[in-house]
Amino acid sequence: MAQYQNIVAAKLCQAPISTSYSTIYTVPALTQGYVKDIDIANTTASAVSVYVHLVAYGSTAGTTDGSANALFYNVSIPAYSTLQWTGTQLLNPNDMIQVKASATGLNITVSGAQAT
Repeated sequence: MAQYQNIVAAKLCQAPISTSYSTIYTVPALTQGYVKDIDIANTTASAVSVYVHLVAYGSTAGTTDGSANALFYNVSIPAYSTLQWTGTQLLNPNDMIQVKASATGLNITVSGAQAT
């Protein structure tokens, strides 16, 4: 039987970003995740830097060999502005999106699809 034939568009997550790494989305078992759009809103009067990592199952957020998985790394988002990324990234079962910020005040929305 062919895998990943049932593809359903989805809001994968919507969450505030804290100042330490946290997992905001984990691909369910037996599912493939498709990240198509990431929007990050800065709701503060100051610039805030963001870190977004697409982390393989069993790995951690990082920038060195073996865990080089940063999509955004120390990207400054100006006060009251939005950072938008559009593209295609595939995530395997149990892979994660992990994020952190230099200060509170960022909100992230990730859209895409899940396939089973």
